[in-house]
Amino acid sequence: MRLLYNGLIYLLQIPLAAYWLFRAIANKTYRNRIGQRFGIGYPAFDKCIWIHAVSVGEVQAAVPLVRAIARRFPNHNMLVTTVTPTGAARVKALFGDSVSHCYIPFEMPTAVDQFFESANPELALIMETEIWPNLYRGCGVRNIPLVLVSARISPKSVDSYRRFLPLFRDTLSHGIIIAAQSEADADRFRSLGASPMRTWVTGNIKFDIELPDGLAEQGRLLREHTFGDRPVWIAASTHDQEEQQVLAAHRQLQERRPDLLLVLVPRHPERFAAVRELIENEGFECMPRTRGEPCAASTDVFLGDTMGELPLFYAAGDVAFVGGSLVPIGGHNLLEPAALGLPVISGTYVYNAQDIADMFVSLGACRMVVDASELADAVEELIVNPQRARESGVKGLEIVQRNRGALNQLLGLLEPLIGGDSGSAPTV
Repeated sequence: MRLLYNGLIYLLQIPLAAYWLFRAIANKTYRNRIGQRFGIGYPAFDKCIWIHAVSVGEVQAAVPLVRAIARRFPNHNMLVTTVTPTGAARVKALFGDSVSHCYIPFEMPTAVDQFFESANPELALIMETEIWPNLYRGCGVRNIPLVLVSARISPKSVDSYRRFLPLFRDTLSHGIIIAAQSEADADRFRSLGASPMRTWVTGNIKFDIELPDGLAEQGRLLREHTFGDRPVWIAASTHDQEEQQVLAAHRQLQERRPDLLLVLVPRHPERFAAVRELIENEGFECMPRTRGEPCAASTDVFLGDTMGELPLFYAAGDVAFVGGSLVPIGGHNLLEPAALGLPVISGTYVYNAQDIADMFVSLGACRMVVDASELADAVEELIVNPQRARESGVKGLEIVQRNRGALNQLLGLLEPLIGGDSGSAPTV
């Protein structure tokens, strides 16, 4: 099965390379260090602690983990890998030069070998669930401890993996430690061949979210100087075909609340210009964040066309809609606005974090909507009823606070896997 898998991987390299080059033509950020995708140009270490986070969401979730490891093991090099350029930009914005970054190689055995020879990780941490047989095997044959952090796997994914059960049973047999989000996730991993002795339930470290110091005050100042005294709702991490629905909802809302301001924050920076054009073509007056000017009374939409400021926008808002959920993307992080006490609205496509979404809905901390009309109704209900909005926000904050602690459990698993250390912790 592994020979068949590797043969398929090599066959796919030509169309994959063509696809990646096309992306690089359309978006120059994909040209950056493109050789690393194919096994060329990795940073070299004597040894390092390696953390893999696919994109922005996983990088953000890894922040408490990266900082905790830096505090406990200050003399160890840290390498963070991502798949996407937006993830790379977030690593740089969050950690500066205190950690190194490179792109994860494609699954070609030769590229994987080059990565390991350069990085020399002493410990590998994979955020959530990215199952790559050659990367995992690379850790196994080199005796590198590999931990799946906040590991989750859906019943649907289990059914898909079972079609290739020999390959995944072999993949999970290389001494991998599963730090699962829930007992149900742990059981699913065991059914695919994970060792019961190495499968633990530690919870989801996303609940251990760390908000920047002074964020609430910064949000208050942004609101005072940029939004004024207008009610504000935020549509965050939106995607193509979703902005159209958000703008349709805003149009309905303005018929009832003409003073209402929408803060629209697309998920991917390469779409900022296209979303601005969409806003203006729909007849709305747009104020881009990059212009650095306060909204006028006539401003309909404030466009968040910067990276890394979403928490600030949440801190300045009244109601948060979390995108990637009105279209089949799978939803994004509900915990970030909840940690700020905001009432949360989401679409129904939330399979990327179904357990969290179900918890929020069942406890009254999130309202699900299916289209623009329902979105407009949900936003209006929370805007006109501040008491209900506060109650919903408090429930979400309580969920976040009640489920903290996964990070400490995870660090307990990691302690025996990392060599001795001394010295002062760097700032991360």
